[in-house]
Amino acid sequence: MTIGHEHPTNPPQLVCPLCSGTSFTKEVAKSDSRWGFTTHKVTMMICTRCAHILHFYNHRSIFDID
Repeated sequence: MTIGHEHPTNPPQLVCPLCSGTSFTKEVAKSDSRWGFTTHKVTMMICTRCAHILHFYNHRSIFDID
C-alpha cells in the first residue's frame, strides 16, 4: 500500500443533454456587459451531432447540480 501515490481518476465525460452525443467542438467567446464595464469569457462546447451549445463560465454551467 502506497500512500500519496493514488491513481488519477478520469474526469466525467461530457454528454449532450439533447441527443446524448459525446463529441464536441470547443470555442471560446467574449461577452461584454450592456454598458461595456465588464467582460466575460465563456467556453462553449458545441455538440457535433446536433449543434446544441453548452455554455461554461468559470468552468461551471447550469448543469452542475452539486
